[in-house]
Amino acid sequence: MGKTVFITGSSRGIGFASAWLFASAGFNVAINGIDEERLKVAESKLLTVSKNIFVVPGDMANYEVAKAAVERITSRFGSIDVLVNNAAISHVGLFTDMQPCEWDRVLDVNIKAALNCAHLTLPDMVHKKSGCIVNISSIWGERGASCEVVYSLTKGAVNSFTKALAKEVAPSGVRVNAVACGVIDTDMNAFLTEEEKLELIGQIGLSRFGTANEVAEVVLFLASEKASYITGQVVTVDGGIS
Repeated sequence: MGKTVFITGSSRGIGFASAWLFASAGFNVAINGIDEERLKVAESKLLTVSKNIFVVPGDMANYEVAKAAVERITSRFGSIDVLVNNAAISHVGLFTDMQPCEWDRVLDVNIKAALNCAHLTLPDMVHKKSGCIVNISSIWGERGASCEVVYSLTKGAVNSFTKALAKEVAPSGVRVNAVACGVIDTDMNAFLTEEEKLELIGQIGLSRFGTANEVAEVVLFLASEKASYITGQVVTVDGGIS
């Protein structure tokens, strides 16, 4: 039946671009998101590439919802060989202006969803002594970003989670890596004004924002046999930002 990838938050942006590349590479692809209408649109596009597309809507920050999703995918395709923890949200504004409910949601989506999905997919990977997890992170997890304090916190946590988990499961033949994205041209950065975009571009060596597809290419590489000796790494894709 071929290998299966489960990509969270894959109705648009980096998640969708990754789903497209994995589908093109012959993977069974399970896509996820909380907006079911957007998922339907994504599914219809992906079905032009592959018929092995499976939609599992739901909030992966909820453990029971994530468990049901993983069970549905394994029932459909037999196993999950690659997990891409892509689902994430940001909150732009002063930390002192945030309310606990706002940072709780960022923490839930950006950290708990990754923990839940990894916890649920790893037992089978460890049993098979084969599998791969790719976590989508950000350069702000290492550098920090003013007015995105909690987002930066969560991506720093994702980086630490990646490195620690990689050490734990490496003896079982499972690899865990992360991709630390720079400024990528996705909906998450749509709030930027033209002036802010130009200011950011001035700090990027390649003088442009990255594309979702450029990140997806790295994700696919890390999930492939070409990266069979790479684990515990946070690979930066930022166009040489200063």
